[in-house]
Parts: sequence; structure tokens; C-alpha cells
Amino acid sequence: MIIRKYKPEDCKYIAELFYDTVHTVNAKDYDQEQLNVWATGSVDLNEWNNSFMEHVTLVAVEDDRIVGFGDIEKTGYLNRLYVHKDYQNQGIATILCNGLEKSVDADAITTCASITAKQFFIRRGFKIIKEQEVIRRGVLLTNYLMKKSIE
Repeated sequence: MIIRKYKPEDCKYIAELFYDTVHTVNAKDYDQEQLNVWATGSVDLNEWNNSFMEHVTLVAVEDDRIVGFGDIEKTGYLNRLYVHKDYQNQGIATILCNGLEKSVDADAITTCASITAKQFFIRRGFKIIKEQEVIRRGVLLTNYLMKKSIE
């Protein structure tokens, strides 16, 4: 597996991975209506590309296929972290997270973790700051504001 920096030509594949991952991996913790508003299947690729270019964005590639990605803002906010449904529990999220966390000069890393990802972040030393109810298109989604101090 190769971990590399994001390239604009990755965006379309990352958007597909995001949709597929949310609709399969997160389906154990969210109902269909919640999944549909979280990952609609129609992201603005220009907006996502600009966001990825502004952040530190890493991509995991296995056999010429993008199998995971993550991005972090300079402030230490871990914005997105997703691993392809067929590559779960292989350490890819850990490798991506390690690289992202080392890439910023911040006192702490924060993220808004899904119900599904909460335990992953707890194992990495993140603490739950608060449970949140986010409203997307009138539908409530539960997530957790989490923080990890960097020493």
C-alpha cells in the first residue's frame, strides 16, 4: 500500500469511495434516511477539490485503487477520514491518521466522529467533548465532537 498526497484527479474517486463507505460501513449505526442526507451521491467536486487542496490530504492506494483518504486543516481539525468498505480493519485509517496528525503544528487534534468511528478515535486517545445532533436537510444525525491533545 502507498500513502501519498492528494492530487486533483483523485477527487472523483474519493467522492465515490465516500458515498459507498457511508452507505455500507455506517449503515449499522444510521438509518437509510440519515445515510441519504449524509452522503447524497452528488458532491460538488470543485468545492471538494478546493477543500482538499487547502488542507493536508492523504490518499491510500492499493493496486492502483484508492482505498482510503483523509484530510486535516492547519488548525488541527481532522475533517474527513474514510476507508473503502472492502479494506476495513486493515490499519489504513490508522496509517492515514498518523500521517495527518504529524502534518500539522497544533496543540490538539479535533474531529466530529460518527457513531461508527467513535471507538476508533477513542482508541487513538481522543476524548469525547460532547455528543451532537447535526441537522442535515431536516434529518438528525448523531456525532461526537472529540479532541486529542498533542504532546
